[in-house]
Amino acid sequence: MSDSSIVELRGVGVRFGSQQVLAGIDLAIAPQQTVCVIGESGCGKTVLLKLIVALLRPTVGDVLFEGASLQTLAERDLTKLRLRVGFLFQQAALFDSLTVFDNVAFGLRAKGELREPEIAARVQERLTEVGLPKTAESKMPSELSGGMRKRVGLARALALDPDVMLYDEPTTGLDPIMTDVINELILQTRTRRPVTSVIVTHEMRTVMKCATRVVMLYPLTRLSDGESQVIYDGPPDGLATADDPRVRQFVEGDARERLSEAAANES
Repeated sequence: MSDSSIVELRGVGVRFGSQQVLAGIDLAIAPQQTVCVIGESGCGKTVLLKLIVALLRPTVGDVLFEGASLQTLAERDLTKLRLRVGFLFQQAALFDSLTVFDNVAFGLRAKGELREPEIAARVQERLTEVGLPKTAESKMPSELSGGMRKRVGLARALALDPDVMLYDEPTTGLDPIMTDVINELILQTRTRRPVTSVIVTHEMRTVMKCATRVVMLYPLTRLSDGESQVIYDGPPDGLATADDPRVRQFVEGDARERLSEAAANES
């Protein structure tokens, strides 16, 4: 492994029953990079995120965090590692029975290092960072808009001062203004603390605004034998002029080839 990598996937493959989702993934992520992972639905983007925090284990290959194989870590050590990783889930995944305050405080209480007054101060600090007023603390998740739920989820993830932030479709279902709010918060998070970020997204505005590096995955079912599942790995400004036409088609939202394939399959 490169000494400069905080996360590395080596020859990783993931299979669910007879369905192969990822195969032959080699990926090294350096500290403080912001990597956007793009690609069609079903190509394994969210699976890749879950591998990084050992919510899923690879069928083959190895996932390393700071050089240590996650497969060899004891559960206690995995728990410690997960406390260094913030995860903003696609639907924010807030606890519906807890207030905003208790949602954001949850990880801090589980960690057990701070007293309640210190937790209260940290919660208020993080909610302020994501643009939510103190009056939001007592609200229940059911009282929040989609954008507010995402911001509470981000505040909860940031409360632990993570070394790595994982974002799973952070702007899905949001209007263009709220999408930009979330993008700005991702940028502010990177500015305020030395965090490594991995963002799974379909939103090209997020890619162009936030990424320092873009990795594009392609569905295994659409690849030729022996072809790499990673069809682009480079800067965001190289997407539009990528040699691979599949990359350009995705970025431009050009569905003509896919429609032609569908028509051919039906005939």
